[in-house]
Amino acid sequence: MATSRRKSARGWRFWIRRVVLIGVFLALAPIPFILLFSVVNPPITAVMLARVGSRVVNGDRPFFPAHTPISREQQGPRLRRAVLASEDDRFYLHWGIDTLELRKALDRRRQGGRLRGASTLTQQVAKNIFLWNGRSYIRKGLEVYLTLWLELLLSKERILDLYINLAEWGPNEFGAEAGARRHFGKSASALSRDEAARMAAILPSPRRWSPNGSIATRRAAVILQRMSYPAPREEPARSATRTRSRQTAQRP
Repeated sequence: MATSRRKSARGWRFWIRRVVLIGVFLALAPIPFILLFSVVNPPITAVMLARVGSRVVNGDRPFFPAHTPISREQQGPRLRRAVLASEDDRFYLHWGIDTLELRKALDRRRQGGRLRGASTLTQQVAKNIFLWNGRSYIRKGLEVYLTLWLELLLSKERILDLYINLAEWGPNEFGAEAGARRHFGKSASALSRDEAARMAAILPSPRRWSPNGSIATRRAAVILQRMSYPAPREEPARSATRTRSRQTAQRP
């Protein structure tokens, strides 16, 4: 009897160790890929694969999306600023999870409004590369975990590079270059300020909205206003405090 219990205990410990090792492996598996993405653009993402599968099932051609990664210089400052103004104007102020915007979204929900997404740009990159579309606590938990690794291992500018090259910008169009050529017949680097704002305006629903449609026109007007100022890199209160301190120090 005692021997049987010892064997049973050893069996449980064996399987517990195996489960722990598998869990650790799965938890650390994204790290080499994220490090690789610091210098290499992903050739395909989980969202792209889902779109390919859908097109194969529906018989839509071509199966594979238009996707041409471009460098930071080719993206241009206008488009980069427009994307931040549209999707995450506090991008440089958080570590992947914007708790301020999250609290605002929850407050709106408690007041009876619709629960809008408060995903940061980094969260969208994590979802695009590794995960699937949809709403579930499991997917959201994985997204947060991957977001923290992205913020830890990559620079903010590199995360923005990846977003612009991987975001969906139209039916079967991924990345700003493919989107610019589809919507405006030109390279992303040649977009005007207004065109960049219109490109950014359709990001929430790129397969349904047109850059020249009424929704994009309204959103682009707001984006253009934000583009007049640089993306904030410190909280307004902190900036004002520093300004007052400098003024006080300069007084005779």
